[in-house]
Order: sequence, then C-alpha cells, then structure tokens
Amino acid sequence: MVSKTDSKKEENLEEVSFLSIVLRMATGAYISLGLVEAPTTGKKNKDLEMSKYLIDSLRILRDKTKGNLNKEEEGYLNNIIHDLELKYVKEKE
Repeated sequence: MVSKTDSKKEENLEEVSFLSIVLRMATGAYISLGLVEAPTTGKKNKDLEMSKYLIDSLRILRDKTKGNLNKEEEGYLNNIIHDLELKYVKEKE
C-alpha cells in the first residue's frame, strides 16, 4: 500500500532515464569540484577524491553502454565527461 506521503514524494521525482542518471552523477561531480553549492549545506566544498570517483564512474558507464545509446545520450554523456575532466584538471592546479 502506498501512503499519501509516498505518493507526494513520487510526484516530485523526475522520470528515471539514462540522462537523469548521468545528470545526477555529474551534479555530484560539480558539487565535489566546489563549483556548485551543496543542496544540503548551501556551501561550496571541494572533494577532489570524490569528483575523480564520479568522473571515473561516468567513464565506466560510457564504456559499458557503448553501442547501446542513442545519439543524444551518447553526445550528452561525452560532453559531460569532457567538461568535468577539464574542470577537474583546473581545480587540481
């Protein structure tokens, strides 16, 4: 049985898709690079180890899904990885 609270939570959640998964992981990487405020604290904090972990995770996702993505998904994932890699190198300096 689904409670009213659970129903309201589900209404606020976006539809699960490949792009939404990539976006969630990328958002975490941008937050851990200190480029975006963490939603829980409202502060920018760097955690380069976590950002590297998330970027590596996106690379694995790209490698494991190669040939199974449509052009939009593949392009989005590649662009996100490229952008995060550049920002990671800059933040590491």
